[in-house]
Amino acid sequence: MSKKNPLKVIAGTPDRPLIIGDIEIPCYVLEDETRVLSQRGFLGAIGRSAQMPSRLSNGGDNLPVFLASNSLKPFISNELAATTNPIEFQPPDGGRSAYGYPATLLPQVCEVYLMAKDADALTASQRHIADRAEIIIRGLAAVGIIALVDEATGYQQLREERALATILEKLIAKELQPWTRTFPYEFYKQIFRLKGWSGPDGREKPRVIGHYTNDFVYDRLAPGVLDELKARNPSQPGGGRKHHHHRWFTPDLGHPKLKEHLAAVTALMRAAPNWESFNRSLNRAFPKLNETIELPLDD
Repeated sequence: MSKKNPLKVIAGTPDRPLIIGDIEIPCYVLEDETRVLSQRGFLGAIGRSAQMPSRLSNGGDNLPVFLASNSLKPFISNELAATTNPIEFQPPDGGRSAYGYPATLLPQVCEVYLMAKDADALTASQRHIADRAEIIIRGLAAVGIIALVDEATGYQQLREERALATILEKLIAKELQPWTRTFPYEFYKQIFRLKGWSGPDGREKPRVIGHYTNDFVYDRLAPGVLDELKARNPSQPGGGRKHHHHRWFTPDLGHPKLKEHLAAVTALMRAAPNWESFNRSLNRAFPKLNETIELPLDD
């Protein structure tokens, strides 16, 4: 069986460590989105020497050296023991492989030492680790370890971009889909009513309807959807687009979500006495990304 290649770092550098009080720990986010703390930094954070072996060969528990103690064993759950294997990864400088521990392991190890301290089970050589554990737990009290690592590595923005890419992948199809009736007659009927226009029977829809459709539907369905549709289905030299935007939605998720959103928008129009009231309701129910939401004042 071939050995797996080490995961690559996608966020984090050695000069941007996780800082908890006066403790600094190099941290990274790997390509599978695992947050890791460097093995050396992890050991230093809890007051253990980085020169010690990572695991003890005796005892049969295969626990890391910082947990392989009879005094700690009663406080170590099976779930915790299963997550103590070091993770091999490719550092950002492209050098030889490095090792780290899942970031979530740090507060769990600290809790083990603090529980052992409360039970008066620690040996004299372990008490300084409990002191470090208390500092770390206090430092993590206001915000989780995952958020701290994401901030230290700069992964916050990348995480949002990856999440958006995942959403768009699920909603927008790679290929044009067959045409099916998507926008109900009622959607256009309510626009004409609220605008005070006659129709829509027997007359061509004004071109501004396309602007309203983009605004009410595609731009509010999910962040980035309208931009992605415009890239897939650009305007033609003579105006207009070659295909309807809705033909780019995936049949399993995108199209049902589109119809669900359309039904909700149409219901808001049906309930509104006028155009201005509808727009206020729309902005409260489906605000655009980074836009201020209006207070729900009486219409």
